[in-house]
Amino acid sequence: MPSLFQTFSQPLLPPLRTYLVGQATATVKASSLYLATHPTSVKQYCDAQIDDYAIGQKQRFRWSPPLRLLIQARFSHPIRELQGTAGFGFWNYPFHHASLALPQALWFFYASPPSNLAFDLHTPGWGWKVATLDAKQPFAPILAGLSPLLMLLMNNQTLYPRLWGMLQRLLRIQERSIPYSMTDWHVYALDWGQQTVCFSVDGHFILRNAPAPQGPLSFVAWLDNQYAVVTPQGSLGWGLLANRSEQWLEIAWLGIEEGARRPA
Repeated sequence: MPSLFQTFSQPLLPPLRTYLVGQATATVKASSLYLATHPTSVKQYCDAQIDDYAIGQKQRFRWSPPLRLLIQARFSHPIRELQGTAGFGFWNYPFHHASLALPQALWFFYASPPSNLAFDLHTPGWGWKVATLDAKQPFAPILAGLSPLLMLLMNNQTLYPRLWGMLQRLLRIQERSIPYSMTDWHVYALDWGQQTVCFSVDGHFILRNAPAPQGPLSFVAWLDNQYAVVTPQGSLGWGLLANRSEQWLEIAWLGIEEGARRPA
């Protein structure tokens, strides 16, 4: 039996919770969950989210490999038209700590322009993608101390691919764009092993044997109206996007099976 199997003809099962900020709602229609953001200006942050982040408890993160996540979902708008960021998977909520934590994530992730999260040499910094990241490495404080020099070197077009390629491997970063419509129903699968993770859509692999964080991490599915810019060359930015119409992430069901063996 799955460790967690959630349909939306029933209330959220523990430890899942709803988290809403601003003009955001979580409603059930015809046994699907709609995480929606509503028309708003650039002055208000909106986030419609479900997660299992246990605030105030000693053990905040529940999930460790091996496990399989399955989720059937679709979005209201296609790539470029969906504003903000959205997705589902696992991460460590690095900004919810008393002090910032180094990020760890493995998820299906969307970011609209003007976002530019240029972490993978061969994948655009925005769009609908699968992604892994594990910055929680023993050498990370050394890299942080060297960041001014590294960013300067990254601006050299000859050095950049070699230097960032090495750092990308050290930080266990790997991404691939998802070549399927966001507005159609798909079954998304994430198979998280002790060392690697595989992502697939409707049984078709998007990325195989990518490096994976060790965990434990928290599950999250969300839709918001923010954008972010982080590039190896030192470009940094963050802001909010205006929503002129309602947009949503619809989830029919989700399941997490601990101990599941990843596909060959």
